[in-house]
Amino acid sequence: MRPYRVFTVRAALFLFALLLAGCSALRLGYANGDTFVYWWMNGYIDFTDDQKPWVKARIDNFFAWHRKNQLPAYAQLLAREQQRLQNKVTPADVQADYGELKKYAMLAMEKTLPDLTDLALSLQPQQIAHLEKKFASTNDSYRKDTLRGSVEDRQFFRYKKVMKQAEYWFGDFSAQQEQQIRAASDARPLDNELWMAERLQRQHELIGILKKIQAERPSKDVVSGLLRGYIERSFDHFLYDQHKAFFDTSREGTLQMVALIVNIATPAQKTFALKRAQKWIEDCHSLAAKGT
Repeated sequence: MRPYRVFTVRAALFLFALLLAGCSALRLGYANGDTFVYWWMNGYIDFTDDQKPWVKARIDNFFAWHRKNQLPAYAQLLAREQQRLQNKVTPADVQADYGELKKYAMLAMEKTLPDLTDLALSLQPQQIAHLEKKFASTNDSYRKDTLRGSVEDRQFFRYKKVMKQAEYWFGDFSAQQEQQIRAASDARPLDNELWMAERLQRQHELIGILKKIQAERPSKDVVSGLLRGYIERSFDHFLYDQHKAFFDTSREGTLQMVALIVNIATPAQKTFALKRAQKWIEDCHSLAAKGT
């Protein structure tokens, strides 16, 4: 999942960002997750004085629920990954792991949906306008990062992001390994303009939904349905029907690349990954215990 998830899924997916992005301080990040999520959402929405107390309270409630109900599942998943490292990994294995994480994210989404519904119904026109301006600002940064330079420049930028994650989990790679990873990274289709169009479409649909809610004041059931549909589409691609071949090939290329990274790892690198995963497992159990 890409990092431009908008506010309707941020509270749920922040936790997966910690897990998937290789954050070097899971305990610190999670322990301050409620503050981060509030800060992040406020930057996009600019809460009113009336909204602030109940938004903070509901974020706190979500983290308490997540600590109790989903952190243990993360620990179990990581333990299974430790076992999987002992064998050859296939792209299908990587896809199955993503499917399991998506399942947890959907459960978290269902947990947060009533609160997100209340929030959407409480938004004022100026807050939606603030969200539009924030999107425009972040889009400028995204363009600077991804839509400049030659094809080689863009491929290298994408490859370095891959290597940052790979090195977090496996440590240093040899020059030969880096060449293999670079080749797998470059083999994926590259169309940053399409990703930009996907980003804009995602934002456009959200703004449209929020304006519709603000203008028509539908029932909570209708609002929940609108938000649920939007979030479910966020796990896939808003432009999938028009660009199916690109997105399918991109997904397959990424699965192949991840499997390759695991399979070319040396015993020492796999030991490094096992220890890293064990630390995360211990942190998950420790954090979960604080919620009991």
